[in-house]
Amino acid sequence: MEPSVTFWLQRWHDGSDVALEELTRLVYDDLRRLAARYLRDEAPGHTLQATALVHELYLRMASVQEMDWKGRAHFISVAARMMRRILIDHARKRQALKRDAGHAVPAQAALDAAGPDILDVNSALDRLAEDYPRHARIVELRFFGGLAAPEIAEVMDLSLRTVERDWQFAKAWLQQEVSRF
Repeated sequence: MEPSVTFWLQRWHDGSDVALEELTRLVYDDLRRLAARYLRDEAPGHTLQATALVHELYLRMASVQEMDWKGRAHFISVAARMMRRILIDHARKRQALKRDAGHAVPAQAALDAAGPDILDVNSALDRLAEDYPRHARIVELRFFGGLAAPEIAEVMDLSLRTVERDWQFAKAWLQQEVSRF
């Protein structure tokens, strides 16, 4: 039987160079599908590809090697948070380049064309986190991490019912907030 993600996470934590390679082999396809799903929701013409997003994620993962990993769901939740940061950084850079090049599109026209973008969603999620941090974490794990409610309950040490109730509240709150854009 092949060692689990948890096994390789522990080995990576302990400093094994081989562990990250094995971990990558075990979760790469999951992360690639997750990245593709995020990018599918982006505006047409997005310049970041799913493979590049996953590769950028792995470059940033080195900074969390010492983390006390709890298992696959914990790894995916951390990866989801990092992917969110990468997408936000990419969107901000793209926006800055457009401004610098003098090609800024009026805000309302851009929103009418594509709906709220990742920066709008990120701002709304940050506002949610100010008053409801647990709810925001659930959204992040579900939306950016692709975790199901039982996995979120495990990662956050909550009951399944609490996760489901918080998800419903957060989803309604975010829909109302994002619709303002």
